[in-house]
Amino acid sequence: MSHLFTRKIITPSRGRKRLKSGHAVPNNQDGRRPSEAKSIAYRDANYEEWLQVHAGFYMIEHALRISEKSENLCNKLLETKHMPPTRTIFSDETFEEACQRLQGKNEARIVQDIARLLVPSADALATFSDTRFEVLVESVDEGWSNSIQVTNPRPQPDYAVGFRETAFTPEQLKKLKPALGHPLYQSHFMATYYMCFPFLTSEAKCGTAGLGLADRQNAHSMTLAVRGIVELFKLAKRENELNREILTFSVSHDDRAVMLYGYYPIINESQFTIHRHLIRSFDIQDLDGKEKWTAYGFTIEVYNESLNLLDKLRSVIDELPPDFTLEQTQPAPSDEDSQPSASDELPERASKKRKVAE
Repeated sequence: MSHLFTRKIITPSRGRKRLKSGHAVPNNQDGRRPSEAKSIAYRDANYEEWLQVHAGFYMIEHALRISEKSENLCNKLLETKHMPPTRTIFSDETFEEACQRLQGKNEARIVQDIARLLVPSADALATFSDTRFEVLVESVDEGWSNSIQVTNPRPQPDYAVGFRETAFTPEQLKKLKPALGHPLYQSHFMATYYMCFPFLTSEAKCGTAGLGLADRQNAHSMTLAVRGIVELFKLAKRENELNREILTFSVSHDDRAVMLYGYYPIINESQFTIHRHLIRSFDIQDLDGKEKWTAYGFTIEVYNESLNLLDKLRSVIDELPPDFTLEQTQPAPSDEDSQPSASDELPERASKKRKVAE
């Protein structure tokens, strides 16, 4: 279990990083990277293969597919109706004109105009309509600097939702302390220093190749999210309960197309892989906007379902003995160990480095 020990965050050097093109990319003090810069790695043709080989993540269904229970869950997420907000650009009298105004616009404009109409804010819902969601916390365009990474760059989703630490009791947090660490350390269970066990990410894009990039970015984030949940259940030897069960979700969208995904592990004794299930894809402009509120209602139901996930996480932690500690079979990784090696990089980049060395 030594792999669950926290690792100290390596602070990036100040100043600017250089892209292959020679353009400088600023390192923002709050850990954010410009939209174009954070998408570069996901354009690599080998990225999906790399996730399979090094992270055990497959952007396809497993042959066993999801369980019947998860199939029913997906249907519920789509079929449960919720009252949409009023006086928005999605209102019937303004929807067509709003869509026309978004054609050809950049990612920032798409996020500004429609992102929260497709994926409503968990914080806003907790404030105005459902106090049960106060245990949830959201992030906007913030790097997952507190998560132990599988590759660089670390995820930086346009929007993400997970649990506040206050969603757990002091006794539960005390048990997890060796694996949670503090704000200057990385953990399998944390995304940002204030968000643990993330379960939803959303990525917005523009252009013809945009949705593919959004899917890869969401896949990277969900690799870490599902991994954290499985690792917790393994501590209580309950990981088989998660086999073929959808645990986390993502939304990829541009100005009209929307992709809704669920992510699930396949448990094989002590090993596991992670797979993606397409729940629904649609165009919000089809049939005079018939499905313009589908993602909105889906997201609220995901928030409702997250409360069931929270109960399961609490149950697992409660089963751990009061004096629970991670068995340190080897020293926790040093700062140098956390640096990516050639094997941690995308195959194409590692290959190029070897050729230069030769």
